[in-house]
Amino acid sequence: MIKLHNLEKSYRTGAGETFVLRRISNEIRKGEFVSIMGPSGAGKSTLLAILGMLDGDWRGEYHLLGEPVHALKPKARIELNKRYIGFVFQQYHLIDDLTVYENLEIPLSYRNVKRKEREALVADSLDRFQIVGKKDLYPSQLSGGQQQLVAVARAVIAEPAMLLADEPTGSLHSTQGRMIMDLLKQLNREGTTIIQVTHNEQYAAYGDRVIQLKDGWIVDE
Repeated sequence: MIKLHNLEKSYRTGAGETFVLRRISNEIRKGEFVSIMGPSGAGKSTLLAILGMLDGDWRGEYHLLGEPVHALKPKARIELNKRYIGFVFQQYHLIDDLTVYENLEIPLSYRNVKRKEREALVADSLDRFQIVGKKDLYPSQLSGGQQQLVAVARAVIAEPAMLLADEPTGSLHSTQGRMIMDLLKQLNREGTTIIQVTHNEQYAAYGDRVIQLKDGWIVDE
């Protein structure tokens, strides 16, 4: 599903060139659950942002489902992102002045899904994630765990082929964290490819394999 070859990212500074990622080469198969670990500053979130096409300033080769992302123009990358990728952030990134229902509807409107179909998909998602009773509430009225549940529901409502999760349990207490990880594991069993960044070894073990980063390099797998 994903092929990376010599992927690198760096910044120009007064002292020269500072690398964030160095010669990253790896393959991720369709249906895998991969955990990325490493100390702060290792390049984990940067790598995830590149995979999710939130960052386009890098060198090397990145193929997604046969598409050469490195050779695509920004507009084509955005279309690829919308078609195949869902993203879950540590800080939820829900839209504060929209209700739970409206937050779930947003990614469908980006894909030009017709209103009746949007209504059906949102209703199904509310039921699946057991948040029907929260549909008219705003993010500020939800607990951290509930907000992350909505964030996961929003990320997968359009059935992306790949779900990227950046520290999805980082702001949650242990019970909420396990709930979110169990949910991600269930989505993976149903066929969604998942790549998560985590500091937690217990949660990393939910994956099929772990990629260790240090100072921008893959040091273990």
